[in-house]
Amino acid sequence: MSDTDAQVPLPDLNAADAPAIGDVAYHEDEQSARVAADLEAVFDVPVQVSAVLGRSKMDVGELLKLGPGTVLELDRRVGEAIDIYVNNRLVARGEVVLVEDKLGVTMTEIIKEERA
Repeated sequence: MSDTDAQVPLPDLNAADAPAIGDVAYHEDEQSARVAADLEAVFDVPVQVSAVLGRSKMDVGELLKLGPGTVLELDRRVGEAIDIYVNNRLVARGEVVLVEDKLGVTMTEIIKEERA
């Protein structure tokens, strides 16, 4: 770095007025509690959540022939990300997980869509 480059002064972490590490965590917890309290009004609003494992096209005749144990070929491979919809809007991608002998979905990517 040359003498003409601008240098940014670093804060003195040993100063008496510097926040302690525990203080920073305390303020973050306090802020999280306030945000949760602000959202409490919408906690009881029902939403529809769907996890789409894949899609398949077939004729009605083929559909009527499906029964228990039928293997249905989907357009996705094992291990590919699945789509997660909330109220029919794509909000995330994730993967299927097994939790205590039950299937679940974990989100791996949040989809940010620009609103018009």
